[in-house]
Amino acid sequence: MTESLHPPSLTGELRQQWRIAWPLFIAQTAQMGTGVVDTVMAARFDPTDLAAIAIGYNIWLPLFLLVLGVLFATSTIVAQDFGAGRIDKIRAQLPQSLWLAIILGLIVSPICYFSNPILDLLNLVESTQVKAHDYVKMVALGLPAVGVFHALRYHTQGLGITKPFAAASVIGFIANIPLNWGFIYGQWGLPSLGAEGCGIATAISMWLSLLLIAFYVLRSNAVARFLPPIRYQPPSWSAIKDILSLGVPIGLTFFLEVGVFSFIALLVATLGDTAMGAHQIAFNVWDMFYIPMLAVGTAMSTRIGHAIGAGRPDAVRLALWVGASISAAIGLCTMLVLFTVPELIISMYTDDANIHALATRLIKLAAFFILIDAIQIVGSFTLRAFKETRFPFLMMVVSYWLIALPLGYWLGIVEATNPQDGAAGFWYATIAGIAMCAFLIVLRVWRVLHMPLPTKRIFTQQPPDTPPKTALD
Repeated sequence: MTESLHPPSLTGELRQQWRIAWPLFIAQTAQMGTGVVDTVMAARFDPTDLAAIAIGYNIWLPLFLLVLGVLFATSTIVAQDFGAGRIDKIRAQLPQSLWLAIILGLIVSPICYFSNPILDLLNLVESTQVKAHDYVKMVALGLPAVGVFHALRYHTQGLGITKPFAAASVIGFIANIPLNWGFIYGQWGLPSLGAEGCGIATAISMWLSLLLIAFYVLRSNAVARFLPPIRYQPPSWSAIKDILSLGVPIGLTFFLEVGVFSFIALLVATLGDTAMGAHQIAFNVWDMFYIPMLAVGTAMSTRIGHAIGAGRPDAVRLALWVGASISAAIGLCTMLVLFTVPELIISMYTDDANIHALATRLIKLAAFFILIDAIQIVGSFTLRAFKETRFPFLMMVVSYWLIALPLGYWLGIVEATNPQDGAAGFWYATIAGIAMCAFLIVLRVWRVLHMPLPTKRIFTQQPPDTPPKTALD
């Protein structure tokens, strides 16, 4: 079929972003929900195991996001190639993404497994440190599957096809619940392993999700024409270098962005188990409300990439406007919910009065963070759609590592007179950091939008008739 040449419509753009975003929302909710389920089930088991999982989670999550971020470049590359009709390039891209995914998995897994030196730096209670290390070691066994999973995810996501990611993530999330029940609590003849059992359940879920997305992709008619022949294809170091040149800044952005939160969480852990438990609950809640904005930002970025490949600045601006409007609405609604019913949300995690009181305070601060972060998300994903990945990385380093972290240490450790004020001080600092980051990124987006598009449309084949129907309709 022939691509629509008339100006894109508002309703059409809303429909296209919704088609891409809702499976992403479901999938990312399932992935983040796994962390929430782990926290809730561990909290009901033992406070020490809850603290151990919270600490361990903040060790392996930055490594997970490093891999995810590097491979995100695949989605950007595929999106522009799809918009320009370069289907042969899309097919050739997948084997190289898979090679890179395997390499990354084999690097981060041993780093995670042998993470005891990091724990030694925290001066934790011995029982908490042992449990945290046991948990992280088990999760490390699942990390090799993560890279391959996201290589497949981003290949299809660049096409605007997100259902494989959603299906695999949801089933993996559902499977994690009985696995947790069995390995944490020792049900069905399994040993009661607490935090270590939670790590085993997480690793099994990672491998299961990989098998599911691979099965879906191989059997999907919508994806079939974008897959290369199934045969051995050697690594092309030039193609891998292209992915790395875009992906490493994104990966480092994700790694250092979450890394600063993980580092802050480890500092909060020195304030005691109550402060750590409350901080982890607030962080989990932030994760869950952050997901819709992440889904919208990703869908918006994919649509902008299609428009860039097709050489359509009007479609670029419309996709940005729609994505920004939706994200603003989500941020405002999130703030309203977190300010009105924080106690109800926290009651799902714990009955501990001390944790409950502090978590209520932190969740209200998280509401402000989310609203400002919506601006940063829209801006960062817009720049990534233009294959501009270094600027968001540099702004993140300045805003978080040079502003938020030192300010957080001052407010949370040096100046605070009690653990409650210390935990809150770190949240005040991160709000200051994200505000600076959002401001600088908005300035850069404004400049990029006033520059000529980096590519022109060169169709080598007709765009597919099964989703997505066209890059711009």
